[in-house]
Amino acid sequence: MSNKISANLKKYRSKKGYSLEKVARSADLSLNTIIKVENGINKNPTIETLTKIAKALGVGVDDLIK
Repeated sequence: MSNKISANLKKYRSKKGYSLEKVARSADLSLNTIIKVENGINKNPTIETLTKIAKALGVGVDDLIK
């Protein structure tokens, strides 16, 4: 599942033209957290983290995990 999350994060971030820093700021998360999720290092992000990322990207949590 983590591969899908990282791929979807990258896809939606690119679509919006957002930098990793912009997603981190918008989601109120550390840049390190965003990098780890997008690169698949954090294979099991919390639902809270996913919710913040999804909100920052203007998508649903389900869009990130499917």
